[in-house]
Amino acid sequence: MNEKLVSIADIRAAAARIASIAVKTPLVEASFPALSGHGTNKRIWLKAESLQPIGAFKIRGASNKILQLTPEEIRRGVITYSSGNHAQGVAYAAREVGAKAVIVMPSNAPAIKRAATLALGAEVVEVGVASSERLAKADELVRKHGYVVIPPYDDEQIIAGQATCGLEIVEALPDVDLVLVPVSGGGLISGIAAAVKQLQPQAKVFGVEPELAGDATESFRTGKIVTWGAELTSRTIADGLRTQTVGVRNFAHIQAFVDCIITVTEAEIRASMRAIVAATRLIPEPSGAVAAAALLFHGAELPAYTKAVAVVSGGNVAPELLAQVLTETAS
Repeated sequence: MNEKLVSIADIRAAAARIASIAVKTPLVEASFPALSGHGTNKRIWLKAESLQPIGAFKIRGASNKILQLTPEEIRRGVITYSSGNHAQGVAYAAREVGAKAVIVMPSNAPAIKRAATLALGAEVVEVGVASSERLAKADELVRKHGYVVIPPYDDEQIIAGQATCGLEIVEALPDVDLVLVPVSGGGLISGIAAAVKQLQPQAKVFGVEPELAGDATESFRTGKIVTWGAELTSRTIADGLRTQTVGVRNFAHIQAFVDCIITVTEAEIRASMRAIVAATRLIPEPSGAVAAAALLFHGAELPAYTKAVAVVSGGNVAPELLAQVLTETAS
């Protein structure tokens, strides 16, 4: 695989470029009762991407891509295919530069994400639940209208934009020794891993995904990209992690920089949401809680660490789902 890997220079340039749109999110230290009381010197921070203007990390990559469009491309308008957070990132960044934004969304996208995308001025086109359906419809609209595609993850500029999250982690915590990142199409983990490993080579980077959407875990284990059907990946509560396969460029970065990818259960994701709210008052969507779930429930699969960061990738959760999760009794 000969895909070009993003460099630290690429990442620093992206950070400067998006500074007027994306914010530098804080590391919030979390004291989880389940991990305390054992005389351990381990400390855990959560990277609060839920505090971005759109409530998720996706604004980083979308902004980095859109801010590099030519005036002619801006006039043509942009299009993407997304279940929600990337849709909002593209809509937000397109609005900043005055470009029309068209978003192809699956019919099972959370209503809260669809409404937020519309509120940002984007046009939403609805299709079925499969990633392939979104891509096919976007291709059709590009041929018809000439829109510029802003890919959700398999793109060098998107990866460099998401990598700014990793840059901030190392700048804020130079001696971090373990970083855990949610995995879907691979944009966030490929970017964060590229930044962390080039700045802090001894740190470990672990990907985390739902076991009901474990295509990236299987891909990592077999050394080749594996696709899971939509009927499988759509089972997870983590709607942002239902992508059926990792991107080609993303997998090249994963193979170069990521140490391992592990899975967590649906019950663990829900328990992690409760733990994050209780410990930090941050509001995570299910996808944003998977990395912390690995720390809470899969310590035996993780390397030894003293300073760990779990990325809370987003906080766009429907109020009724949040209420349900927070009030249920753990099984």
